[in-house]
Amino acid sequence: MVPSLLRVLIICFGLSTLVAGAPPPALWEAIETFRTEGPKGWGFTQTTSSAERNRVETFDPLRPSHLRMSLIRENGAAPTEKELQTYREQQTRRTGGQTAPNPTKQMDLATAELVAEDGPRQQWRFRLKPGATDDTSAEHMHVTLTFHTPTATIERVVLANFEPFAPVFTVKVEEARTTIDYSLPTDDRPSLLQQIVVKVRGRAFYFKSLDSDMTVVYSDHYYAGKH
Repeated sequence: MVPSLLRVLIICFGLSTLVAGAPPPALWEAIETFRTEGPKGWGFTQTTSSAERNRVETFDPLRPSHLRMSLIRENGAAPTEKELQTYREQQTRRTGGQTAPNPTKQMDLATAELVAEDGPRQQWRFRLKPGATDDTSAEHMHVTLTFHTPTATIERVVLANFEPFAPVFTVKVEEARTTIDYSLPTDDRPSLLQQIVVKVRGRAFYFKSLDSDMTVVYSDHYYAGKH
């Protein structure tokens, strides 16, 4: 069921398709059904790389929520028994299953702006609404969606700040950027999560660097079915 706000927006924008910059109704529908982690029922291999860690995991959607992720390699080697025990304990403490945060749910839909168009692809930018009463970061950030019009697919999501900000008094963030890429659907598979790249540049207490880079690659996708 489409929420009443989205229903009104779809009707309004459907009646104003001749207005320059009006988002197509298919974009609103793609936003409404968007899941950061991709469609249900698909397994994959997840490889995380950062300055501190290189980790390979697999995801099996048919297992109980706390057992869906399995540790395969840690920093280039098979995990030790201690590492496996710690990993299992961390997975068990997780709540809410494997649902990833969805930045599209925090977008201010009324601020939609077409910022680029290249053949079948459009880039739409949205301002963010605060996710909580103490959220001081949202007003400094926006989300840019790359929308593939022939397949009505959100191909890329970029969450980034457009100006420096201080989420707390002692922290100054110069750059915060998360880029999420998806494949285009084919005859035998839907659009699937391919990669997440996170980049942060900033300082705490004026001297401690907060700089960090992380890349998560998703591969070996297979359809396992649904519960």
